[in-house]
Amino acid sequence: MRVLFLGDIVGKPGVAFVKRALPLVIGREGIDLVIADAENAADGSGLTPKDYRQLRQAGVDLVTLGDHVYRKKDIIATLEQDERICRPANFPDGAPGRDFASAAAKDGTMVAAFCLLGRTYMRPVECPYRAADRVLGQLATKTRCVIVDMHAEATADKYLMAHHLKGRVSAVIGTHTHVPTADEQVLPGGTAFICDVGMTGPYDSILGRRIDRVLSTAVTFVPTPFDVATGDLRLGGAVVDIDLATGQATSIRRLMVNEEMLAGMLKVREPREPIRAPM
Repeated sequence: MRVLFLGDIVGKPGVAFVKRALPLVIGREGIDLVIADAENAADGSGLTPKDYRQLRQAGVDLVTLGDHVYRKKDIIATLEQDERICRPANFPDGAPGRDFASAAAKDGTMVAAFCLLGRTYMRPVECPYRAADRVLGQLATKTRCVIVDMHAEATADKYLMAHHLKGRVSAVIGTHTHVPTADEQVLPGGTAFICDVGMTGPYDSILGRRIDRVLSTAVTFVPTPFDVATGDLRLGGAVVDIDLATGQATSIRRLMVNEEMLAGMLKVREPREPIRAPM
């Protein structure tokens, strides 16, 4: 099974690009299931039911959210009612939403995804390691194919979680910092890992926001609205191949699609060789 994980979708430009690019990418790459972190989809912070529906219609099967999960309060009803979207699993008891999201892939195989917040330079949350263990206990009889969205500032938080879960989940995918890293690998035990898949949205920006606004505030300390940028749209993510019999990843590779590639999608050369699990 081939899973595509999309990094943080930023604002209307990011949502619009997903709608244009994702159906083509799914066909070209032979994707069986799509997971996306959409916590920045609504004006750069949060998610609305409308944006959620648009992403689902574009081909996103499961949606994870991070520290901005409740910025748009009208998403709470969706979080409580829809099995395909989840809040961070290490939020406290009583926080609206589910610990994990799940759906069947094209062949009927059940796939689950859940999100964890790191604790370095982030809001206070419960222990992500204990939360991960708890959710995996809930999933033990449901599926072997589990993808974890590790939403964290610190690279150490992401690497530590990957090693805590290696051999127990199909992949640990890092999000939140919006900058793609080049450390994709398959850990012993068949857990794919990358520290950050980057964002889906405008790269002519400061992490998705207008350069002039962010720079002005940084230089003068005078607050300005950090509006979402619009230039150099890209779809950033990672493709993970999973052995259905074991739930172990066999390969992972980065994926980045820009406007030029989208325009000539049918003529783009074959994707490069993925990073494969050690023999």
